[in-house]
Amino acid sequence: MKIEVVKGGICAVKGVRANGIKEGNKGLALIEGKGIAVGMFTINKIKAAPVSFTRKQLEKGEGRIGAIIANSGCANSFTGEKGIWNAERMAELASSSLGVDKEEVAVASTGSIGKQLDMGLIERQLGEVVNGLSSEGEGSKAVAKAIMTTDTFHKERAISIDTGDEERVVIGGIAKGSGMIFPHLATATMLSFIYTDASLGEEALRRSLKDAVDNSFNMIVVDGDMSTNDMVLLVSTGRSGKISEADFKEGLNLVCKELAKLIARDGEGATKFVEVKVRGAASVEDAREVAKAIVRSPLVKSAIFGERPDLTCGRIIAAIGSSAISGDIEPGEISITLKGENGKEVLVVKKGEFVDLSGVARSIMKEKEMIIDVDMGIGKEEVEATAWGCDLSYDYVRINVG
Repeated sequence: MKIEVVKGGICAVKGVRANGIKEGNKGLALIEGKGIAVGMFTINKIKAAPVSFTRKQLEKGEGRIGAIIANSGCANSFTGEKGIWNAERMAELASSSLGVDKEEVAVASTGSIGKQLDMGLIERQLGEVVNGLSSEGEGSKAVAKAIMTTDTFHKERAISIDTGDEERVVIGGIAKGSGMIFPHLATATMLSFIYTDASLGEEALRRSLKDAVDNSFNMIVVDGDMSTNDMVLLVSTGRSGKISEADFKEGLNLVCKELAKLIARDGEGATKFVEVKVRGAASVEDAREVAKAIVRSPLVKSAIFGERPDLTCGRIIAAIGSSAISGDIEPGEISITLKGENGKEVLVVKKGEFVDLSGVARSIMKEKEMIIDVDMGIGKEEVEATAWGCDLSYDYVRINVG
């Protein structure tokens, strides 16, 4: 199997048209692409109206989606019965505009919580969006821009997979997210819409999406706050050839990880991108918990912003110890290596003892990207997990005070 990065985002997938519009902080996006659909949603106990609505739509539509309509600027969350009615109205508008069944329209929203949607604005914007639907790359870009809130750049990725047959399978995705990022996806917001023309059944798509989300979106932390609106949808148009589930998983994991890293890079107020690799834990689940505990820690993130290796390492140790893992921790077995984007690396903790917290360590922490490599020393080397995040700067507070 050969994987190649291609242009076009979701519109690189056969059978997909898209467009979006942004007016100030109010945007509207529409994606047309019929096929089998699966989704994963926030586990926040207060779920936004579009999350509840779309979950029911997937059940009523028997796992098929014909279109996705999404707005930015208003989350339609904590809005009561009127919020549900407005989500349904958005589906009706998309249905009548595109000629698809209302039961096959997914709805998503992102923005401020506790405000009702401006349905008049959405109706007006929809006419312009429908007229500009395109299967070209500009359509994907327009959608990715339309759903941005505090994002500083749009996020899209697409790959082509050579399966050995005459046709190639394409997976394309877009995402948004910058703040309120600590996704917990199970049965400012993280949204991702992914399309593929691979011919796969619903259960294979469901297994593949869960695997990819567990390794990507569920492994990013910007600020540790979980949104009421998090949603990932995967739709297969089935317009290309068949592919094995294993090969599709590999491709989907790649797309989702790239989108997840873009979200972490665009963290609100962030000045540094941080990757945390944890190996040698008792289990993969423990490795994931430790990695997320490190990128979630405000103290670790602040020390990285301050470029202090001494504080960073001490706080990493504290985060490891406070992580919600099931296995044991042996402090005397823990080793930590700092790695920079230009190939520099230095061992700062060796078998439970601080080693070098100056010189190379300080120079690495001045770089814009860094890797924190943690060896727990109690499990197999291949038991590992990776999480992504960013530092915590003064600007994060400035952005979030309103």
